[in-house]
Amino acid sequence: MSPIVWYLLLAVGATAVIWKGSELLERSAERLSKHYGLPVAVHGAVVVAIGSSFPELSSVVISTLVHGEFGLGVGAIVGSAIFNLLVIPALSALASETLEATRDIVHKDAQFYIISVLVLFITFALGATYVPGGTNSAAILTPALVVMPLATYGIYVFLQYQDTRDYVPTDVVDVNPDREWAVLAVSLVLIAVGVEGIVRAALGFGRIFDTPSFLWGLTVIAAATSLPDAFVSINAAKNDESITSLTNVLGSNTFNLLVAIPVGVILGGSATVNFLAAIPMMGFLAFATLVFVVVTRTHLELTDAEAYLLLGLYGLFLLWMTLESTGVIETVRGI
Repeated sequence: MSPIVWYLLLAVGATAVIWKGSELLERSAERLSKHYGLPVAVHGAVVVAIGSSFPELSSVVISTLVHGEFGLGVGAIVGSAIFNLLVIPALSALASETLEATRDIVHKDAQFYIISVLVLFITFALGATYVPGGTNSAAILTPALVVMPLATYGIYVFLQYQDTRDYVPTDVVDVNPDREWAVLAVSLVLIAVGVEGIVRAALGFGRIFDTPSFLWGLTVIAAATSLPDAFVSINAAKNDESITSLTNVLGSNTFNLLVAIPVGVILGGSATVNFLAAIPMMGFLAFATLVFVVVTRTHLELTDAEAYLLLGLYGLFLLWMTLESTGVIETVRGI
């Protein structure tokens, strides 16, 4: 069996394991949220978002500790954020009759997500300019530096907590919480195993095609680790739960940027980010975020035409990355 076929089979098998773990995770998270009487918005933005972000968190931890490739994890986080914003809402809108947004989603969750993108950008910039050893091409992240994004996420959780204080649950479900927590734990283990497989496959493809790990993180790992987010949001949209569908995407991305990357830095003691490659990607992520805010705010509904616009924008992103990796264009220095 050729190495390409082997890594391809590994990637497919790992993706299937992540998919199964995602099914278990969605089911247990929904039952626990209803059991504890959490508001729908908090369920989507915190509970489901953190759970479905576990693949991205695992990719950073595994890439850093097991393979010594922090750049691969960062690429997966940024690529996953772009995938989540452009592909998942589009597929959710096409899978449902109507994907509706609310002013709270646009004015609170989406705007706080924009803040999280800015906070991460500032963190990278400080790592390049103020941390000893940092240069214009390499941002050095330290545990002290990543306190800022972690504290920002703490504020986000605090704001979500405020929404639960005066909320009176009307559909509390009586389940066995111990059993559901056990199922949740099993689902997270399955997802971690699947992520390890997809990381190994991405590193293998990188060696075979002589391409940087950051690129494979942006594309292959990003898409595979976004499966839980896609599964949760599309199912929620089919069940006319538009709020959960959209807040899951925004909450997941917020967690990935403000928590997953800092966790990788803390576990590794410090980490170096290719500043010249990361900043253009952050710029595209900011642009994608603004497009998402505009299309969801327009009539507070994501139409089929707007969904195809988002998919087309992601297609352009993939084309851009392909041209970069083949050397046809060199707009992203360092890839």
